[in-house]
Amino acid sequence: MVRYAHTYGVQVLVTVNTLLHDDEYPQAVQMIHDLYRIGVDALIIQDLHLLDFDLPPIRLHASTQCDNRTPEQVARLRDLGFKRVVLARELSIEEIRAIHEAVPEIELEAFVHGALCVSYSGRCYISEVLSGRSANRGACAQYCRMAYDLLDSGMNEVLDEEGKPIHQRYLLSLQDLDRSAYLEELIDAGVTTFKIEGRLKDADYVTNITAYYREKLSAFSHQPSVISRGFIPNPEKTFHRGATDYFLHGRTRPMANWDTPKSTGEYIGELLEARGNTLRVRLKEGVVLHNGDGLTVGSEGFSVNGVEGNIIKINKNLSPREGAMYRNLDVEFVRSLHSERRIPVNILFRETEEGFELQYKAIPSGKVWVGSFAFAHEPAKNPEKAIETIRTQLAKLGDTPFIAREIKIESQPYFIPISILNEWRRTVL
Repeated sequence: MVRYAHTYGVQVLVTVNTLLHDDEYPQAVQMIHDLYRIGVDALIIQDLHLLDFDLPPIRLHASTQCDNRTPEQVARLRDLGFKRVVLARELSIEEIRAIHEAVPEIELEAFVHGALCVSYSGRCYISEVLSGRSANRGACAQYCRMAYDLLDSGMNEVLDEEGKPIHQRYLLSLQDLDRSAYLEELIDAGVTTFKIEGRLKDADYVTNITAYYREKLSAFSHQPSVISRGFIPNPEKTFHRGATDYFLHGRTRPMANWDTPKSTGEYIGELLEARGNTLRVRLKEGVVLHNGDGLTVGSEGFSVNGVEGNIIKINKNLSPREGAMYRNLDVEFVRSLHSERRIPVNILFRETEEGFELQYKAIPSGKVWVGSFAFAHEPAKNPEKAIETIRTQLAKLGDTPFIAREIKIESQPYFIPISILNEWRRTVL
């Protein structure tokens, strides 16, 4: 994985952000040495006792589990040797700015998308207390995604704004974070790295959400890698519980979704009537359903078996109901999720005394691959065709990670068989 990522100029950071038991430190320290040897770029850690051991000179990032909310905490981590701090999700834009101004030499990493915990980052103990499964050891039982009753001090059910008892609702289940509208503001406040939460997410989610933020960042990034994709990124099309910017601009409502802890997806219209496995609906303009699409109404989920006008057949029987309808699986969108990243390279081909040298230089990393080949300098009968053949064959990068940007030929037009040019290209790449 490290070799593959480094080919693209991408860093590999490894989370070791678990609080360890005493008998686990030797194994953890050995693992860190192994990670360093294979070229991992940094560790994200929570357990500061690891610093008391003989660690390799690997770059350290402080996990959000360290509860990084104040300039004092960030300065302390700087003094301990950390180069980057992953900030608590609960900070406002002004709190982030204050940390950056107080400790400008530390890189600040901020979450911009994904699942939220109802407690402060790194300070949630409900799972440990109720089940012995510690969130600080990667074993959270997700109690915040369960249903609860809300009772007053007399153990009576509290009523909601509509006068209904708040009974068996998902009172602690926060919507997902989405700060895609505030990226420029975060950069201005001192954030150097954006973090997308991805625990237990699938490849479709990763493809869609990273593409979405890559497009948002295009105004700020000068990275010349070439990315081609066959879809328009849309965060509502993969795992999506709604959206909140959380405390970025103060306390904003709503932050929680009391109806369901599951992926709701995109709003597509209204369910007008349910009769068994037949629904009568009013869809938003432009919405087209397909067999196999996943739909939700409240906490109830089902899939489409057939569509005829405003009538939908589904795979289960529903009790009579109506309300907002969402699509949390768009099968056609999922089929389109293909993204390919290519690395621009400058190609240099030049003659030497013994033959020729071929060079591929990756942009922007500057990494260079060079090959020297002994070969006779035989003048070409058709100089223009010879130069064009060299240019064409050396730029045929096929299923390699590369795409040709500039091709420079510093050679007289010699005759070189296509098979030889192809062999040289394959050898260097």
